[in-house]
Order: sequence, then C-alpha cells, then structure tokens
Amino acid sequence: MKESLFKEFPEVSAEDWKLRIQKDLRGEDYERNLIFKTLDEISIQPFYTAKDVRENKELPPPGSWSISERILVDSAATGNRQIKEALEKGAESLWLFLSSKDVDLNVLFEGVELKDVQVFFNLKFLSEEFIDKMNASLKGQKGDFFLQIDPIRQLTKEGNFFFNQKKDFEILKSIKSRAKGFISSVSVDVSLYQNAGANIPQQLGYALAHLDEYLHYLSQKGENLEELQPQFILATGSNYFLEIAKIRALRQLFNSLAQTYSIKQPCFILASPGTRNKTIYDYNVNLLRTTTECMSAVLGGVDAVTNLSYDFLFRKESDFGRRISRNQLLILKHEAYFNKVSNPADGSYYIESLTSQFIDAALKIFEEIKTKGGFLKHLENGEIQRRIEKSAAREQELFDKGDLILIGTNKYLNSQEKMHNILEFDPFENPASKDTLITPIPGRRLSAAKEQERLKKESIES
Repeated sequence: MKESLFKEFPEVSAEDWKLRIQKDLRGEDYERNLIFKTLDEISIQPFYTAKDVRENKELPPPGSWSISERILVDSAATGNRQIKEALEKGAESLWLFLSSKDVDLNVLFEGVELKDVQVFFNLKFLSEEFIDKMNASLKGQKGDFFLQIDPIRQLTKEGNFFFNQKKDFEILKSIKSRAKGFISSVSVDVSLYQNAGANIPQQLGYALAHLDEYLHYLSQKGENLEELQPQFILATGSNYFLEIAKIRALRQLFNSLAQTYSIKQPCFILASPGTRNKTIYDYNVNLLRTTTECMSAVLGGVDAVTNLSYDFLFRKESDFGRRISRNQLLILKHEAYFNKVSNPADGSYYIESLTSQFIDAALKIFEEIKTKGGFLKHLENGEIQRRIEKSAAREQELFDKGDLILIGTNKYLNSQEKMHNILEFDPFENPASKDTLITPIPGRRLSAAKEQERLKKESIES
C-alpha cells in the first residue's frame, strides 16, 4: 500500500503561495520585484510548481555521454600521435578537424584501435573523392564514424560557400549516399551563433531553420530520410540552468521537425564550451568557466562533450593544455559520477518551465523564417546577422557597464598582470577583407575591447 509521507500537511496551491508573497511584499509590485527577465526575453518566476511542467514531452532518455577530444590534423603523423595519446589518457571519442584532402588516413590511424570509439570528421573542404578514400581506409574498423558536412556553416563563417549553393548541396546529397560506413553525414554547427552573441531562442530557432534547409532539399530530391541522424554542434554558455534547458529544448524541437520529414532516428548532439566569455587576462578562470559549461552540457543530455584548453585564446596547442581540459571531463565522469543518472534534470519545475519557454520562442522564430523564404534567404538579406548583432550588443552593453561580470577582466582585475609578451598569436578575430556572398557572422568575445586597451597600454609602458 502506497502512503503519502505528507498527508498530515494541507496542499498549498500556486495561487496560495502567490497571495502569501504579495502580502509579504506589503504593497510592492510583484511583477516588477520578483519576476526577472533574461536577455533571452524569458521570464524567471520566484517559484515553480507541477503546473509549470508540460505533459507528453516525448523526450527520449539520451545514452551515456562520451569524453571527446578535439584534434587539429595538419600532419597525419602528428595527428596519429595525438590520437593514441588521447585514447590512452581517457578520451572516448575523437573530433578530428582535417584541413587538407592530402591527409593520409592510413598514416593517421596506423596502429590505432577504434573499436567502440566515436570519431567525428570535420572537413575544411568538400570532396566526394575524399569520402571514397575514407570508406576504403576505415573499412574493417569497428568504431562509430560521423561526417560533419555543413555547407551553410561555411557560408555563415566565411561569407561564401565552398563552391556555390547549387554545387555544395549536390555534393552534400552525393556524400550522404557515398558515406556508407558512417552513421551520419549531415550536421548543423549551432556554436557559430552562440559565439557571435545570439540569444538562446535565436540559437534554437536558427538551428532548426538551418537543418530544415538540408532536409527540404534532400526530400525534394527524393532522398529517404528515415534513417538520417543529423548532428548538432553546440556551444554552451555561462548561464548554468538556461543552458541545460537549451539542450533539452533542442531535442524536443528536433523531434517535432523529424516528424515532418518522417525521420526515425534521434539527433546527435556534440557540445563544447563557448568562446564568448573566455578571456586572456586571469586566464585560469577559464578553467572554472569551462567546467560549469561542460556540466550544463552533460546535465542537458548531450551525447558527447569536448572541452577547451584554458589558454586556447593565446597559446598554441600543447600536451599540457590538452591534458588539463581532458582531465576536467574525466573528473566529471569518474569522480563526480555525472554518468550515473539519465536525465538528471527531469522533475525540475524550473528547468521544465525554461525548456517550454525556449521551445515556444524558438518555434516562433523558426516559423517566421520558414514563411518568409527560409534560412538562406534571411542570411542573404542580412536579417540573421542584424538580429544576432543586436542581441550581442545588448549583452556587450551590460558587460561594459559592469552589470555582467567576468572575474579578472571587468571585476577584481589584477593590474600587475602582463600579457603582451606571452601571446603566441593574435587572440582577436580579424576577418579578412574580401568579396563575399553574404556578410559573415564573426565570433564576438565580450572582453576583446578591454583586452586590446590593456595590451596597447602594456606595449606603451614597456
């Protein structure tokens, strides 16, 4: 017999709580004093109840998350060494960025056992012939292989397609058919929007519209999409609970879009800390920032997490930096036991309410884009860029006024810290001046202007 532990206590409704709070406020305005409005235009209530949770979320529990290591492959031999070291030291999946079609995959994977290892191939080029080479080189390997083919990402980042829209999309379709040994080939890089300053509803709405361009094209070309498993590449920001809700909202939004195209497979989410709040001054604080952002990713239910080195902004990749970033994830998984519970955020009225609000706001953005010509048209006319820039400017204003704090940069800064002599490369994004099809969407770090001022002052004083 099931017996309530609290049967002696009368049930208190949300209305009763609100009346009590209003009484305690003694005439002060409830909405103005206790409801907080985020930059995402989301209302944060002072309390939540079961009534704030929607029924029938249709959110399948994600599988266990893997620790992923990002490796930039310029040399096959160097990449091979880094792959072996990463797997030996605890990485469970590999995120490989291939810069050239000339990379010898046989050398890259020589002596590497990929059984039960997820491998994500991010190509900086578009080539059907290279996919054929990959099929041949990986034949017989037992790993789970993912291709990240995303021509729209190339357009938004660089301002131009690899070739042109027609050819890029034709190659995307061809690669989908050729990549027989790969679990997935179509991907959407949402991190670009977060790192540029887009708010969460924008990130979600743009992610959906971005993917819809591919799905619509492939379906129009007669492709069967039932077994397609798209990938989302996410960047997690600093607002802990909102980022958890963002990831949960993305899965539910994808489930809705998947029904339209009869997709049966779940999406795959690979997450990494964002760059927007990272700093070159007091850079050890980046360790704290990336840790909480990885925690948000795991609690939100991503499939794989990769980390950023604490000094990635101004130092070349090093074994030490990779080790520290990897160990942060190893501690979360094997010492903090972040792999022991599925969907740990389930039942949190607050997170469920945030998730629902994000879904509603993102769908509004997506439907507006869809009814007015689609995502590519909005990129071409600059509407996406203008909206992201407006969102970024609002956040930047808060930072500049000191209302949004980055420790060591605009609060509790160490005036004795000098950085200009230890920079190994320029940490500021300086887009090349060239003819582009659209205005690119650049990354925007909140602290960049202040850092440039301090570096300039250091140079003058030295």
